[in-house]
Amino acid sequence: MKNEEVSNDYSVKPLPSGLNESTHSIIDLTIPADYVGLRLDQALAKLLPHWSRSRLQTWIAENRVTLDGQTTSIKQKVWGNEHIQISPQDIILESSHAAEDIHLNVIHEDETLIIINKPVGLVTHPGNGNWAGTLLNALLHHAPQLENIPRAGIVHRLDKNTSGLLVVAKTIEAQTSLVRQLQQHTVKRDYLALVLGEIDQNGLIDAPIGRHPTHRTKMAITTSGKSARTHYQVIEVLEGCTLLQCSLETGRTHQIRVHMHSIGHPLVGDPVYGGKPRKTREIIGQILLNFPRQALHAQKLSLTHPQTEQVIQWEADVPDDMDNLLQMIRQHSEEEI
Repeated sequence: MKNEEVSNDYSVKPLPSGLNESTHSIIDLTIPADYVGLRLDQALAKLLPHWSRSRLQTWIAENRVTLDGQTTSIKQKVWGNEHIQISPQDIILESSHAAEDIHLNVIHEDETLIIINKPVGLVTHPGNGNWAGTLLNALLHHAPQLENIPRAGIVHRLDKNTSGLLVVAKTIEAQTSLVRQLQQHTVKRDYLALVLGEIDQNGLIDAPIGRHPTHRTKMAITTSGKSARTHYQVIEVLEGCTLLQCSLETGRTHQIRVHMHSIGHPLVGDPVYGGKPRKTREIIGQILLNFPRQALHAQKLSLTHPQTEQVIQWEADVPDDMDNLLQMIRQHSEEEI
């Protein structure tokens, strides 16, 4: 992915008196000089990636965006250093995104960030039939002010049945900083992954990922996809499987699951990209087959704190189900010896 610089000249100001300041804000920003020649909607999409381009285009059409004090059009070209003001539509989340009293394992919280250790089974964001009981619903209960932040401050996701660390922004400024860090690949995310088959050396998978051409609910390696890079390091070789640390340079949907499948080592328990154990004793094969979800855990997260500018790292223990799985495999391997 090409790195995209986000202007540092970015602020959020209260609206004039008489408007509801709890659900509205004005965004001030300056178009970077190297955006010369871009259409206004393209420039805004780069500066404010946590909002969709269609929403930004709607705001332009509704005269909610001014360029140097004047309303403008979607196709207006920018030449750098223009002053932009945006009066967003009510950015309180849709009515389906209601606050719900769902327990969260918060491992760090301050005025700027929340770090969550997400359990298996918790959907990150409403959609695709999961319109309630999600991390977003839980966050709105935990910190009601997040209703004023796009996607309740969520800047990246974990699959429903992947456990581990997620960062949530508590301010728009923090969200913009985190999105920029993700684009520039400076957020470090390390996962524990138990894969089928025995791997004896570290490696790098560099293969673009996009929507599967025929199975639209799946992702696949495709020349038309977006660049994706996954580093993997062998932690422990076990009978019929290998425990890896996978480190992401990019954050494509299902990236680790697709990449490991592509080299013939799908994740244990993966219902979409998985496979069957090979060349292993029946008891080990049965243990691996019985694991009910992809054996993937976001163990470490490192980023630059948007407020203090210090690099901070968090780590989450291996969840009980993966730990028990590893213990069973080790136990039966020792019995064989």
